[in-house]
Amino acid sequence: MLRLIIGNKVYSSWSLRGWLAAKQSGLPFEEVVAPLYDEAWPERKAQPDLAPSLGKVPILWDGDIPVWDSIAIIDYLDALSGGTKFWPADKPALALARSMAAEMHAGYQPLRQACTMNMRHVLPPRDLTPEVAANVARIIDLWGQARSRFGAGGDYLFGAFGAVDIMFAPVVTRFVTYSIALPDAAQAYVDAVLAHPFMIDWTAGAAAESWVIPQFEPAA
Repeated sequence: MLRLIIGNKVYSSWSLRGWLAAKQSGLPFEEVVAPLYDEAWPERKAQPDLAPSLGKVPILWDGDIPVWDSIAIIDYLDALSGGTKFWPADKPALALARSMAAEMHAGYQPLRQACTMNMRHVLPPRDLTPEVAANVARIIDLWGQARSRFGAGGDYLFGAFGAVDIMFAPVVTRFVTYSIALPDAAQAYVDAVLAHPFMIDWTAGAAAESWVIPQFEPAA
């Protein structure tokens, strides 16, 4: 059976992506939570299960084969599960989907740094810096492009739930946590992602966690 090592569900955006990919694949997998940044973390991240990724989560083990990084995990599971569950088949749609996923993977640093993932709170609205506002505007624009061009077959960016929705799922949670105002179409997409059964399961898991990582909590 596949084994997926993830971090704390409240905070770990990359873990959310890997976990959603494992669920989307439909393949059976064992979920292992490695609590992040507690007193035992320096020793824990050096253990063989986490060593191949230098202590970063998620990491997927297929027997003795490690796969880490969200995009790598998505593509590995896509191949294992028949190549039909993650990416659109239409060539123009695939081009946009790949580009959006890669941009999400590598970009939006101001948003990531200012609005860290934290599923424990819904905070009052606050003014966004110009850099964060630009990230939000770019994301909304890309979501609109995908939905208007390729989203007619369902509620997600390319119709059916897939790889790009997985990559943007942590952003969806950030928009909720930080009460970021969205246009109606973008808010409808956020609502659809949060209502997906996989996201409902993840949210319940996050709500059940009791540990707190102070550096990821908002200032008093």
